[in-house]
Amino acid sequence: MIYLDNSATTYPKPPSVIRAVQNAAQTYGFNPGRGGYRRSLSTSQKVYETRETVRDFFNVPSVESVIFTPSCTQALNTVVKGVLKKGDHVIISSLEHNAVARPVHRLQEKGLITYSIAQVEITDPDRTVDNFRQLINARTKMIVCTHASNVFGYRLPVERLCALAHSNGLLFCLDAAQSAGILPIDMQNDGYDFVCCAGHKYLYGPMGIGLLLIGNDNDVDSLIEGGTGSVSDELLMPPFYPDRLEAGTMNIAGIIGLQAGISFVKQKGIDKIFEKESRLIQHLSEELRSFSHISQYHEDSASFYHTPVLSFTVDDTDSETVVKYLSEQYDIAVRGGLHCAPLAHRMMDTVETGTVRISPSVFTNQTDIRILLNSLRKFR
Repeated sequence: MIYLDNSATTYPKPPSVIRAVQNAAQTYGFNPGRGGYRRSLSTSQKVYETRETVRDFFNVPSVESVIFTPSCTQALNTVVKGVLKKGDHVIISSLEHNAVARPVHRLQEKGLITYSIAQVEITDPDRTVDNFRQLINARTKMIVCTHASNVFGYRLPVERLCALAHSNGLLFCLDAAQSAGILPIDMQNDGYDFVCCAGHKYLYGPMGIGLLLIGNDNDVDSLIEGGTGSVSDELLMPPFYPDRLEAGTMNIAGIIGLQAGISFVKQKGIDKIFEKESRLIQHLSEELRSFSHISQYHEDSASFYHTPVLSFTVDDTDSETVVKYLSEQYDIAVRGGLHCAPLAHRMMDTVETGTVRISPSVFTNQTDIRILLNSLRKFR
């Protein structure tokens, strides 16, 4: 199989990640913080070491501010529902994933908050920032913004948007599901209040693990309540991180696998990974320009406005039909449809057909792209 759906989850996983997950099941299959015996304490220490790895990788203010979640989606829900209060207003972008759009819409439907959608102006960060600025009002509490579109790869000027938020006394939450591991993220230097990450994408960890990174002593209410192994005589969740936001049994194999994934990314180098994947996408984009039956959504300005992702449509054909053709005829795995991001498709006028998305990883090579191009030439 030629796998080009890495924006959904990276595959294959590095051998070091697979070994770490296997070792976790054999050596660290004990509940941390729930027992004073040696194996439980050893597991607790391993979890702490992973927090340190994450803290160093993202320059998080403290180890305690590294929160493990089951997914980036839960991390985003925790921020949205744990920070916003009745009467608050939040601004999101026109490229947001449903992991952001649905929670804020749900809270608005319940009459608790209001939200506005700022139009992203592709290749014009000044206008994008100004669009956000114009939506700020007296009740605005926070900006929640994707680092890069999961559908089209367009990058947003998130450093400037964070500065805009802070200059107006607002909080800023970064959805880094599609950027952590291929774009540098420095919490303290960039000043992000919250960063939400998917461990199973470009951090090369296993599925079922995510991150919520908290900066600047921000206060977040718990999304769920339960056992933490600490302050067990109280009926309220512990007031301190990470316990306050980590109720229940942790995904130990996922956490340890994530540590190995981050170590793999550090060893390869974020810049080198980004450069390699961008070359592949740029080559694909250049070749597709000669395909009269294909319309692509990719700017010629290349990597400055993009992560290494390319979406396209084939005439008026439904994208799922193209996906099925590539899979059945050539064993090529790509993503079709709306990619859980209808806002982005409405912005690009691709709601009716969806798009076919190509997203390489560090393991993708030129041969994979060449085979994809040859298969698309034959699709009519």
